[in-house]
Amino acid sequence: MSSEIRTEFDNGIQTITLSRPDKMNALTNDMYGTLADTIERAQQDRNIRVLLLQADGDSFTAGNDLGEFAAIAAGKGPSERHVHRFLRALANSTVPVLAAVHGNAVGVGTTMLLHCDYVVLGEDARLITPFVNLALVPEAASSYLLPLRIGHARAFQMFALGEPLDAQTAVAWGIANKVSASGQLRADARRMAEKLASKPAGSLSAMKTLMRDAEKLVAQMTSESAQFEARLASAEAREAFSAFAEKRKPDFVKIAQQ
Repeated sequence: MSSEIRTEFDNGIQTITLSRPDKMNALTNDMYGTLADTIERAQQDRNIRVLLLQADGDSFTAGNDLGEFAAIAAGKGPSERHVHRFLRALANSTVPVLAAVHGNAVGVGTTMLLHCDYVVLGEDARLITPFVNLALVPEAASSYLLPLRIGHARAFQMFALGEPLDAQTAVAWGIANKVSASGQLRADARRMAEKLASKPAGSLSAMKTLMRDAEKLVAQMTSESAQFEARLASAEAREAFSAFAEKRKPDFVKIAQQ
């Protein structure tokens, strides 16, 4: 298990904390593996009534570790990418999932929230989906879920431009449930987790299953993954990651003209 994911069980609540604050909680393959294992185990453990996601440091997560992305683009990535297991586990989870989000939630940090049942944002939260800016495509079935949640026009804007969405707007658009006052985020999320943990677990699970078509979500993830892998190996992605490493603006027009 990754030491950069902390888990704690108490009173029916399994708390999962992203704890790589020095790297803004950028998610590595090992971290994804631990996240997947934890969510999959919760499906089998009747004592776990609620999953609560949170993070240490100044950000919820910077998204995928770009160093690993660059390695994958160069054909040197891990033999098994645990991100796929993590996303499928989220899609198939019948245990209620809550998230307490502060600071930047980049890429999968935003798209995973679409699989959460209750989302509390700190006042400083910013949701950022920079897939196109990195010459990639959305994942986590977000290409289906986000337009369904907020409409095509807003979803296209978020994906195509990759500009930060503030907490109040995210709640107004229906991506999150509430904004917590400064310093109250974890306490507010914990109170909601405790409230849900006190409900009849079988009823909550059945309700969640009826509300979500897990089979469709996994099928969408599979389609997205194929496009994602193809884009990751593209000349555009190589330019995007080279520009990021060299701290310059990428030139995608030059690639189109080659």
